[in-house]
Amino acid sequence: MPLIDFKLLLLVAIIFIPLERIFALHREQKLFRKNFLNDLIYLVFNSIPIIIIVGLLVQIVISGLGRIIPETIGEAVQSQPIWLQSIEAIIIADIGFYLAHRTFHAVPFLWRFHMIHHSIEEMDWIAAHRVHPVDQGITKATSIIPLFALGFSGEAIAIYAFIYQWQSVFIHSNVRIRFGPLKWILASPQFHHWHHANEEKAFDKNFAGQLPILDVIGGTLFMPKKDMPIKYGTEGAPKNLYHKQLIFPLLPKSSEDQVGAHNGSKNSEVKQ
Repeated sequence: MPLIDFKLLLLVAIIFIPLERIFALHREQKLFRKNFLNDLIYLVFNSIPIIIIVGLLVQIVISGLGRIIPETIGEAVQSQPIWLQSIEAIIIADIGFYLAHRTFHAVPFLWRFHMIHHSIEEMDWIAAHRVHPVDQGITKATSIIPLFALGFSGEAIAIYAFIYQWQSVFIHSNVRIRFGPLKWILASPQFHHWHHANEEKAFDKNFAGQLPILDVIGGTLFMPKKDMPIKYGTEGAPKNLYHKQLIFPLLPKSSEDQVGAHNGSKNSEVKQ
């Protein structure tokens, strides 16, 4: 059985489909654009392997960290109000996300998993779900393990997860919505679309999931004032179906493969 709340899926569709029609960034893009069905399969079925991977990694790491981190730290964290814990959780989790995300771009073997996400050539609300479960599982685990290790309350972790999930859908969506000065505080479609741009000036930029300030600190921010990307995707990424994209990172590299011309390619010869 697919592990997904179809009522929630319907709610997301009801919100984002009209939003993308009214505030469309690329007006020529169709609702049922190319590979829409493939990304719908990701949305429905990907949650199962991701939850398994995240659960295993969290259990393994936390069982070791539990012997090292004093209980007093968790007590101090949980003594704070939920609103403050939630803010701290977002900051800490996004630091983990930034580091994991940047690593997936820098390490050739990991990039082969992450380039599945960068195979997206038309951005919209459902495209956010096209991500290899190994990529998403490790990245999510890296984000939330520090929260469990430091003893954040379940409520604070749930608030972080809720905000992250909705923001992830929004920043991938086909909308032209500007954040004004807030664009330096919160990740926006403008911020994340440049991360997916198939333009050399934008390669290996904008790694944060929620807080662009991390890219400012890391020297990886790229957000031009006016223009938006026209072309998305990456050379060498597999453009086939869900089951083939799942096994792609583990397949041997062919001598006929092309070197990837997007994120990760500066540090390795990424091939399809």
